[in-house]
Amino acid sequence: MACHPFVAQSSLFHRTFAYEPETIESGQGITLITNTGRRILDASSGPAVSCLGHSRPDIAQIVAEQINKVAYVYSGSRFTSQAGEELATELVGHRPGGLSKAIFVNSGSEATDAAIKLATQYWHEVGQPQKRHSIARKQSYHGNTLGALSISGHDSRRQLYADWLSSNVSFVEPNMPYRFKHPGETDAQYLKRSVDEIEDEIQRLGPQHIMCGMGKTGTLHAWEQEGIRGPDLQTIGKALGAGFLPLSAVLVHEKIFDALVNGSGGLAHGHTFQAHPAACASALAVQRIMREENILDNVKAMGRVLSNLLHNVILPLPFVGDVRGRGLFWSVEFILDEQNRTPPPSEMQLGTKIVNKALDMGLSILGNLGQTGAVYLDFVIVSPPYSVTEAELIEIIDLLKDAIIAVTDDLGLER
Repeated sequence: MACHPFVAQSSLFHRTFAYEPETIESGQGITLITNTGRRILDASSGPAVSCLGHSRPDIAQIVAEQINKVAYVYSGSRFTSQAGEELATELVGHRPGGLSKAIFVNSGSEATDAAIKLATQYWHEVGQPQKRHSIARKQSYHGNTLGALSISGHDSRRQLYADWLSSNVSFVEPNMPYRFKHPGETDAQYLKRSVDEIEDEIQRLGPQHIMCGMGKTGTLHAWEQEGIRGPDLQTIGKALGAGFLPLSAVLVHEKIFDALVNGSGGLAHGHTFQAHPAACASALAVQRIMREENILDNVKAMGRVLSNLLHNVILPLPFVGDVRGRGLFWSVEFILDEQNRTPPPSEMQLGTKIVNKALDMGLSILGNLGQTGAVYLDFVIVSPPYSVTEAELIEIIDLLKDAIIAVTDDLGLER
């Protein structure tokens, strides 16, 4: 594929070579505005990051105040910051599910790496170093560093780096009833089979909430919806700081911390910019806004609206096989044949074409594809900011519908 002249001449190493990127000049609410004045609805919050939308002067002011007080404190020294301490208290001060400590790093990938290292250290501290096996789901994605990629089941992302990835990981079937529920199997039976497959393995690291945590599903933590015991380790990223500054976290159960206290007496891991004061101040403001403005109430209400729109407008379309999700975090899977649920061939790049067509129409959505065993999955993600309104959701779905129809018509697919 040829490299676009802009990308070839730019000093910035762009992730995609084929297209000239549009320069985003500003943002307001769920709308991005380019330097040419084009308005784009951000229906995916970037990669599910900008949960409070774009442009919050109140958060910018808090960040500026923190930088003016102290911009950087090194966590490897005998220093801390008030912003880091207060953010940790905001997240785990009430001991949700037994989680009592927070480690702040810069990205979801770093959080996953930290969780792997912390789990490894814990088992060494309690005298069971043989526990070194992780379990993840096929098609899962927990980050792009080599450690995070090792426990990610996304085959297309892993392929190039297979020689560098850990072998002490096993992958179980993803939780996708549309794809993997047996004929005649009830939802309850499928869920039990899915859980049993995990229980048959050795030791689970803990829920990775890089994408689905911090409110996207309608509760602050996705595991809270089921009323289950909190995990021993939980990674959170994406929506923690709403994209205003890079930040992610590992939330740690008190039993993990106690084991380290009674063992080596420290954490055998760290980063230069860990618990950065300005990033923590920004995320603290985000979390307080979510709580004080009852943002999750809107996630639940608009989640119901989005669910209805997707099921009533998008699911009946030809070449749409399934819509699935919770709250404001949904995906649309594409197929060629409804009866056999035949996925489009990977070379068709159906989802990618729909993402590109939608952007041409003024809608930004997230595309993804991959392979789980012999099953190829092609889908797009709709995950708008938590402040989205019903009118904006209707506009988003109308544009998505138009993009799907335009692409499938252009490809000459028979309805």
